[in-house]
Amino acid sequence: MADSWKLTAFAPKPLVEAALDTHGGALDWDPEIVVSGFEIADDKPDDWRLDAYIPRKPNAQDRKTVAALFKGDPPKIISEKLPDTDWVTESQKGVEPIRAGNFFVHTPDFPPSDEASVRSFCIPASQAFGTGQHATTAGCLAMLTEMKRRGVVARDIADIGTGTGLLAFAAMYLWPSARATASDIDPVCLEVILRNMESNGITPGAGVGEMTPVIAPGMDDPLLRSRAPYDLLIANILAAPLVELAPDFSDATAPGGSILLAGLLETQEAAVRRAYRKAGFRLAARLVNGDWSILWLRKRNLR
Repeated sequence: MADSWKLTAFAPKPLVEAALDTHGGALDWDPEIVVSGFEIADDKPDDWRLDAYIPRKPNAQDRKTVAALFKGDPPKIISEKLPDTDWVTESQKGVEPIRAGNFFVHTPDFPPSDEASVRSFCIPASQAFGTGQHATTAGCLAMLTEMKRRGVVARDIADIGTGTGLLAFAAMYLWPSARATASDIDPVCLEVILRNMESNGITPGAGVGEMTPVIAPGMDDPLLRSRAPYDLLIANILAAPLVELAPDFSDATAPGGSILLAGLLETQEAAVRRAYRKAGFRLAARLVNGDWSILWLRKRNLR
């Protein structure tokens, strides 16, 4: 196993949030460098840290890349060699379950919910699970539940950047007569998705109530394109690719169809909404979970 290292910078919350904003907008970011930011302790809400995980010993350029996320004089960057283990998986062990909308998401370390009206999904720690933001996942689950409550009908569903498949699973539970396609750009996700489908009772296939996983960047896949237009398209990724993909997502969404966007900081919301307004969408609802915005947009009907 290759060496794994972590670069850490301690800074006030606004500076770390601004650094995360810069990272989210970097189209040429090295995908091997995984960045996260969070508060140091509950009793110190203004003291934050930014961690950048790198699957090699960081060189001068790596340090410069992370430091460049901060405007002006960057804070001191501290490097740390991590134990010889899968740091992404280890970071998720024992993670607390998510309870949002009609859903309860837990790792094997926790039992499923005993609430009759709640659908539990077991998502083990894995390479695909650890790189997401739990606030965006919970927000998407809550928004999907609200969309169903408000009468959204979905027969064809696409989950772009699915990671573990979780949001596609949730959508299939809410719309059991739909067929779903779940895609991700990372090849490692395919095995993860298939394993999670089996353990959570999701039927593979191309028919009603079935799901097909694919590996593809954005909408660049023959199956994704052939199944369009979608009544519901989900994309919990990052702000920059959301903006870039707005025209493609518009082409793939049926008139009157819904699109659920997440992975964007609240500070990035205006730019994302502007791109989708130009692409023919209007805002149906939004929620903010922590520093993250979750947007439900509807495509305008053709006249």
